[in-house]
Amino acid sequence: MKVKTVIAPTTKELFFPQNEIVVSKTDLKGRITYANRTFCALAGYGEAELLGQPHSIVRHPDMPRAVFKQLWDAIHGGREIFAYVKNMAKTGDYYWVFAHVTPSYDESRNIVGFHSNRRAPDRTIVETTIIPIYAAILQQEKQQRNGKDAIAAGLDCLTEFLQEKGITYDALMFAA
Repeated sequence: MKVKTVIAPTTKELFFPQNEIVVSKTDLKGRITYANRTFCALAGYGEAELLGQPHSIVRHPDMPRAVFKQLWDAIHGGREIFAYVKNMAKTGDYYWVFAHVTPSYDESRNIVGFHSNRRAPDRTIVETTIIPIYAAILQQEKQQRNGKDAIAAGLDCLTEFLQEKGITYDALMFAA
């Protein structure tokens, strides 16, 4: 029986070069089927440690559930999505990525998994827009009694923010 280790987040941020791409593939349930060297190095895991694990192995507790709901709804619906994501390395250190996630298809156009390319994020957008809105969403989620209500409250918070700004989710991801 494998014992699950709880990783405590640190306040140390990790960075990676603008010209590098973090790549992973997952099956339909989000279990990692491929991780490139950049992903392994940044996350601090060996490839063997990552393969077969849920992609949430790198999920940082500062990430709102509502953002992942947006992501999963898009890719399960056959659409691509872009998202800023705060991940957590094996050490507890964190790193931001600008993710582009797409469904992967078989010859019959059935979704068989997902592919994600992540680049170094635009620091201005992260610091001025993403961190504050994610904190507000997370605050709303934490006030709820269960996961379903937390996601609903987070989505309401995000929707209200987008309506106030008069932009779409996609426009927020590419805001300058």
